[in-house]
Amino acid sequence: MKTKKIITLIFTIIIAVIAFYQQKHHNLKVTDVTNNDEIADTIRFNYLPISTTKQIVKHKYYTLSYDENKEQPEWVAYILKPNHIKYIDRKRPFFIKDKNVKTKSADYRNYKKSGYDKGHLCPAGDRRFSKEAFNETFLTSNISPQNHKFNAGIWNRLEQKTRYWTKKYGTLYVVTGGVLTDKKLKTIGREKVAVPKRFYKILLHKNGDKIKAIAFLIPNKDTKKPLYKFTTTIDNIEKITGIDFFPALPDAIENKIEAENNYKQWSFRY
Repeated sequence: MKTKKIITLIFTIIIAVIAFYQQKHHNLKVTDVTNNDEIADTIRFNYLPISTTKQIVKHKYYTLSYDENKEQPEWVAYILKPNHIKYIDRKRPFFIKDKNVKTKSADYRNYKKSGYDKGHLCPAGDRRFSKEAFNETFLTSNISPQNHKFNAGIWNRLEQKTRYWTKKYGTLYVVTGGVLTDKKLKTIGREKVAVPKRFYKILLHKNGDKIKAIAFLIPNKDTKKPLYKFTTTIDNIEKITGIDFFPALPDAIENKIEAENNYKQWSFRY
């Protein structure tokens, strides 16, 4: 009888251990899916622009097209979701070169004593939800020379407005960059980083079959004008930059949204 109890106890322990590891294995799978959430979203929301430089660099939390001649990205594209918007005070890391840029991204020291800010294109403020995502925005492939008052002023207002719309409407697809096709661009640093005269930002929202977009084109200087003064059509930005922004969209939808300049549908009050 005593032997039988011992065997029963051992059997019970074995069953418990098996159940424990099965549950642990299941939890790991769930965690893996969560960690790959950004990748899954990118696949479902794959509206990347065409790269005129043929150098697309894909990071976990944003994608860019690097222009070696101008030593900065011609565009940075990323997804902004409501649950990305966190107000966590994270320590700012140092800017570092992007090892994924085959032609090598510019050194941050080009900006030293230049009079220009290291302007984020995928904002650090949009990536506070994790340390990894936040730190990724401090790659030099994600920055462009910006006038300080522009960076801290209207560009910051536009970034805040983008977060507001994300919380209001849901997930937004964001494409942004400096206009690198303008003639006679000033350069800074040993590597001659081009200083854009204008910056653009394009926002696209998809709700089922409904898609709307809004585009901004803003001079790289201080201004107190309201944001709506700088709305334009995506068609106009494509003409200026030579970039096809939404080639994956059906032509009928692409042609429609790229010709529109209707800030009222975004309930614009800022």
